[in-house]
Amino acid sequence: MNTERTRILLASAAILSASACTNNDGRLDLTQGDPTWGDANRATMAAQVIDPSPEYDTPIPPTSAANAVRAADAYREGNVEQPERIRTTDAGPD
Repeated sequence: MNTERTRILLASAAILSASACTNNDGRLDLTQGDPTWGDANRATMAAQVIDPSPEYDTPIPPTSAANAVRAADAYREGNVEQPERIRTTDAGPD
């Protein structure tokens, strides 16, 4: 029974000491005092993350049922204009 109590005390101490490693916003403080540490990583991540709540000038873009019907009919009939194929080796300037 004494070893059980020791394990509980050690686990509690580990949890309490780990909680001291966070700053005010709850993230681990890996900067060790340097406020510029990780700026490149944060900028790269921000460039790759999609805005979760974008704001648009027009929430619903204008649509045309007539254009949609013409496009569907052209697809069914096989009259769709095929896009030009571009290889990655051909994409550069001539």
